Amino acid sequence: MQIDWFEFIPSFARLRLAVDWLLVIIALFIVPQNRKPSAGMAWLLVIFLFPWLGYLLFFIFGSSKLPDARRHAQDTLNEAIRRVSGQLGSGNRTAESASVAVPEYFESIARLNEALTGLPVVDGNGLEILSHYDESIRRLAEDIDQAQHFVHLEYYILVMDETSEPVFAALGRAAQRGITVRVMYDWLSTRTYKNYRTMLKRLKSQGVIVQAMLPFRLPGFGYVRPDLRNHRKLVVIDDHTGYIGSQNLVKRNYHRRDEIAYDELVVRLQGPVVLELSAVFVTDWYSETSVMLDPGGPGLAPPVPSYGNVRAQLLPSGPGYEDENNLKLFTSLVHAARREITIVNPYFVPDETLIMALTTAARRGVKVTVINSEAQDQWLVAHAQCSFYEGLLKAGVDIFLYPAPVLLHSKFLTVDDEMVTVGSSNLDLRSFYLNLEVTLVVYDEAVVKAFRQVEAQYLERCTQLRLEQWMTRPWRLVLLDNLARLTSELL
Repeated sequence: MQIDWFEFIPSFARLRLAVDWLLVIIALFIVPQNRKPSAGMAWLLVIFLFPWLGYLLFFIFGSSKLPDARRHAQDTLNEAIRRVSGQLGSGNRTAESASVAVPEYFESIARLNEALTGLPVVDGNGLEILSHYDESIRRLAEDIDQAQHFVHLEYYILVMDETSEPVFAALGRAAQRGITVRVMYDWLSTRTYKNYRTMLKRLKSQGVIVQAMLPFRLPGFGYVRPDLRNHRKLVVIDDHTGYIGSQNLVKRNYHRRDEIAYDELVVRLQGPVVLELSAVFVTDWYSETSVMLDPGGPGLAPPVPSYGNVRAQLLPSGPGYEDENNLKLFTSLVHAARREITIVNPYFVPDETLIMALTTAARRGVKVTVINSEAQDQWLVAHAQCSFYEGLLKAGVDIFLYPAPVLLHSKFLTVDDEMVTVGSSNLDLRSFYLNLEVTLVVYDEAVVKAFRQVEAQYLERCTQLRLEQWMTRPWRLVLLDNLARLTSELL
């Protein structure tokens, strides 16, 4: 007698099994669409193993793009960019001449950046590196005190404390003397600090216009995946002075309870490229308020005067764009390098294309150096980036670790002796696919030389990681590294 084992399964369990398999089959049609194969496989694995939980997580975190309404704001940015480009002046490089404004073998990089964002290479800029935490805050406060028309300030983390007080005081003074002051902050990251509401109350009472970026909204009311964040840090003052870099406006230890403190790097800019920085702020303001500001600023007559001879270009990136702008930039730079690449970044969880570019560059004789930190403030990221060290070391990449308890939070990349990028972007999947970032690209030998001096100061404090040392790690750490690497693909 043939036994039908299916009859022994209770009817409810049969229904549950059928629904689970239906969910799995539907996932095969939905999950891989417009997604990296590795990310698609990671999501499918979660849904296959835990269908109901997997679908819930996919509903919350499955889309790495902003809603259509917010992405349409990018069209408005393009209009703003066209106006900005028209204000750059006849003395600056425009779209037609951008390719001759940079070293010959970086012309394709300049064209790529402009094709992705519409922002051209411009010359006539001055640039100053600020690598001391308190000094950058002091200089910013001094520049705000000199503002004559407006101050636009945008930070991922904005905290009122004893370290940031000079900037908050300067913002208040500027607003009280009639200067238009607009401040933007990331809603999720900033509100975790205890004096968040007190800070907002103070700014508003002084006449500062304050706006949260990417606030939480329910589905149907402008829902945004909760881990899509605006990670940019920028300041624009009167469209001729700007700041960009890694530093948030907060105490150097971020009010942590452990011993970790942060070393940062900020660039102070003057010149036409600040108009490009202004266009990014204008876009973010429009995305949150539906109010389009004048990128040229009130009372300012273009063109912006020349402050030097530095050639620069801005590259905003994030889920509002169709492309992963910063990933394309960094990968192209590695492929273009002929002699030397140095990467300074706290979070290193690269895309497959970038890791392939780095190991290939090292094997073809390019000196590739990665400066990371012993101290880590994010457990999952720390283990994920460790999973890449073995392959990099075997390919000939030099890895240096900045000594704990200080975490090197600076974010820049130098290529040969002629090009450097600096900004808010990490070299991890979050910054490539989820965060709104902004990167400054500089084509100038003197600026690269100045960054090389900063690199040398970092390296003096670092310990080099050796392959033989790395291969002796306990197996439990290797397991944690590999598991963290798999979870990083769930984008």
